Amino acid sequence: MAILTERFYQVGNTFVGLQSFPVMVIYLILIALSPLYQRMTKPYSLKQIMVVYNYTCSFISGCTLLGFITGMVKSGSIFRKEGNDVLEYSYFMYWCTKNIELLDTMFMILRHKRRQISFLHVYHHASMVLLTDFAYHYSPWAGIAFGLSINSFVHVCLYYYYGYTAQKTLPGAPTWKRHITELQITQFLIGLIHNTIGYLHHGFCVYSMFYGVSMLYLFSSFYYNAFLRKRKGE
Repeated sequence: MAILTERFYQVGNTFVGLQSFPVMVIYLILIALSPLYQRMTKPYSLKQIMVVYNYTCSFISGCTLLGFITGMVKSGSIFRKEGNDVLEYSYFMYWCTKNIELLDTMFMILRHKRRQISFLHVYHHASMVLLTDFAYHYSPWAGIAFGLSINSFVHVCLYYYYGYTAQKTLPGAPTWKRHITELQITQFLIGLIHNTIGYLHHGFCVYSMFYGVSMLYLFSSFYYNAFLRKRKGE
């Protein structure tokens, strides 16, 4: 028990020392202050900005996807705990992307879409800023890049969907939204299986499994509440 406590303490100190930790703290403070801001202001449209922003995020995610795939091929294994120059550059770009994606929440605040700022939304964005910072500086490996490459693919689809719907009404938008959520759940399921195999046979860290379980649970709960329970109620 003492060893486990010491280990958690060491990990906590590492995360607090990351460059992105102050960014995460400011992000959470702005969310906490957002109700006050919205009571004092009128909502902005931001339509054109949203179009450019979302298409840009989709494009950058496509670049990180290609970088991770190239780096993994160069590494030779999706379980190898080693990096290379291609992976290191891709990890840096991916880390920068997760900081840029914090603007998702800022746009929600400016547009007075506070209902969209759920626990899942905040937990996902805040945690990814820290985890990608940690991965870039301490473990830019092929084994972790496998899950990040899937996430990059999902974000190519996700931000394209956001950009297109911001640009004009998308036919069948509710269906798109449901399928993208299913894609996200599939992503975390594959990642959890990969991390479990990595933990059992390749010395992966157990924390990746805990995080995967938390994301799988939260997205599955969202899917149930948004699509299945609603249908039962109708």
